Amino acid sequence: MTFEELERRAQHEWQALKESSVPLIQVGTATCGRSAGASAVVDALREALQKEAVPALIMEVGCIGLCFAEPLVTIHKPGRPAICYGHVNPERATQLVSEYLLKDNPLSDWALGTVGEGSVEGIPELFQIPVLKPQVRRILRNCGFIDPTNILHYVAQGGYTGLARALGMERQQIIDEIRRAGLRGRGGAGFPTWRKWQFCLEAPGEPKYVVCNADEGDPGAFMNRSLLESDPHSVLEGLLIDGYTIGAREGYIYCRAEYPLALERLHIALAQMREHGLVGENILGSGFSFDIHIKEGAGAFVCGEETALIASIEGRRGMPRPRPPFPATSGLWGRPTVINNVETLAGVSLILQKGAEWFAQYGSEKSKGTKTFALVGKVKRAGLIEVPLGITLREIVYGIGGGILGDKRFKAVQTGGPSGGCLPESLLDSPVDYESLTAAGSIMGSGGMVVMDEDTCMVDVARYFLDFTQKESCGECVPCRLGTKQMIDILTDITAGKGRVGDVELLQEVALAVKKGSLCGLGQTAPNPVLTTIRYFRDEYEAHEQGRCPSKVCKALIRYRIVPDKCKGCQICSRACPVGAISGERRQVHTIDAVKCIRCGVCLEVCPARFGAVECVTGQ
Repeated sequence: MTFEELERRAQHEWQALKESSVPLIQVGTATCGRSAGASAVVDALREALQKEAVPALIMEVGCIGLCFAEPLVTIHKPGRPAICYGHVNPERATQLVSEYLLKDNPLSDWALGTVGEGSVEGIPELFQIPVLKPQVRRILRNCGFIDPTNILHYVAQGGYTGLARALGMERQQIIDEIRRAGLRGRGGAGFPTWRKWQFCLEAPGEPKYVVCNADEGDPGAFMNRSLLESDPHSVLEGLLIDGYTIGAREGYIYCRAEYPLALERLHIALAQMREHGLVGENILGSGFSFDIHIKEGAGAFVCGEETALIASIEGRRGMPRPRPPFPATSGLWGRPTVINNVETLAGVSLILQKGAEWFAQYGSEKSKGTKTFALVGKVKRAGLIEVPLGITLREIVYGIGGGILGDKRFKAVQTGGPSGGCLPESLLDSPVDYESLTAAGSIMGSGGMVVMDEDTCMVDVARYFLDFTQKESCGECVPCRLGTKQMIDILTDITAGKGRVGDVELLQEVALAVKKGSLCGLGQTAPNPVLTTIRYFRDEYEAHEQGRCPSKVCKALIRYRIVPDKCKGCQICSRACPVGAISGERRQVHTIDAVKCIRCGVCLEVCPARFGAVECVTGQ
């Protein structure tokens, strides 16, 4: 089958779905949807359709990004705009069948929005709702709308036309196209993609290799995982274009084993590509032969670093090595190797499909295109988002995220995962691009974005993230191995009320030494949370030195007490206390034994709001 025949078949199947005489029900069953109960929703829909004898098609799709509203169900009735419903459980799924499919009652209160031409009274257009309106969906264009296990769906959206175009171009022409687009590596460092390809193309030595880095290990980050689960072919097409451009015959996808669904869908996609002649020998009759292997990582955060990743693929312990030489000249098995992030390769596919000028329509002067982020933390509308580079943090947190949970005060946002910096409210109007984030002491990273509110202790946050990176350090170089340990010891003392005068200055000194002297990116960026919290939240460190935790988070610096004038002796708190630290007769004022108290906060949680007899205090 030629590519033109494959395109015709794909368009025919996609058109048949759009013009189906029976309803099409799409259910988001990526990891976020499944964790919220999407599998049970699918079962309930099938059962209800069978019971009511309603003919309909059920399609499992990926993540549209509205994680705060999962599980998501979109119903396409013939001749009507599709309606996307949020927070669907099995009971609601059954009602959608009986009320909307049978009685034509759209249940507007459950609907998030409509998709497609036309309107339904009382339901806004999906892409005009606040969470989606400021976004520009390019990398995520197919996520939540196509079946990721059906290659025809991807081809019907223009998939693999970028590869077909590339196979008719000179290698240097492709690199020039990527250069004009301004694509920079989406894995964190922001190195120009074209330059890395150029180095590898010009490097002596055969064979050459390409690697997709899907080792997404940041706590709270799920951009790469969601893309692989929802639109794997967009990444695989970019890997093929990458391989053709530098003259490679083999490529690897390095994906952590903790992503079972992403791996499953990658294996399915590769089998389909092989079936249609898109991988293997003589791809599309071009004379280009290329094979792709999947390597499962064991979950080491350090293997996100290029040279550690290479060591892992080669069967060695994942430990970084000094650079130069860089992988582009001496990488996998000592051969020239290009390593690109998942999102970078999806961007390559788009550039070759749509052109460099189209891609560069969005973004800033030095940071072109769009970027996906995992927006999580104390934000009302958490999820997967895609925005033009150059958008402000305020637009993301308040315009897309809807502001802070419980309408509390914003305190900080951390960009770039555990190695990123914590930026304060005064920087909310800063643009999100590589240069601006670096100047503020943070990094772009792969796209994690954690929002914190007024109840967050920034010293404890710095300790938490440094504890993660310290445990994930491979231990090869002294600055990282011992420096991060010394830093975590100092932070632990500060949060435990054992801090001494001069600790903050020592912490800063060690952090800068670790940053400057570490071998790889893990150690070089691990101090970022510490340095930015000292830079922007120095007052909190000083308060801890005085024995106070302003946010009342650090257990050693807080205590719970019962206000005598407010206590009614209801005994609710004493019954809930897990260690029996609260005593008092019924209708008598209770007391808390400070020695027994483990500062769990249960007494504060269960005390009736109308009494407010338990309070948390900090300091002496």
